[in-house]
Amino acid sequence: MMDKISITGITGFGYHGVLEHERRDGQTFLVDLEVITNFDSAISSDDVRDTVNYAELAEIAHAAITGEPVNLIEKLANQIASDCLDIAGVTAVTVTVHKPQAPIPVPFGNVSVSRSLP
Repeated sequence: MMDKISITGITGFGYHGVLEHERRDGQTFLVDLEVITNFDSAISSDDVRDTVNYAELAEIAHAAITGEPVNLIEKLANQIASDCLDIAGVTAVTVTVHKPQAPIPVPFGNVSVSRSLP
């Protein structure tokens, strides 16, 4: 059985990017998480200890956004995905990192990358 936890729009301010002004001034990043797990034990027990704590997932993403800068959001997405996989009960994860203020020289709504890991 595959069950899913989704969290969208985890927001933080970080200093990721390859350009000097991105590292100096920072910008807002958003992360969406989709975690595959199994709810059977939690359904039977009705106990939060038998499921994946989505607050912990959100804290992992936020800590990565606001933590040590990386050049590429691809690397940031991989870091978050790897950390989420370390949580007991997580069997797969997809992380999407949004960089809505990316230095793109034409009008755009958003840029994002996604990384999936089991």
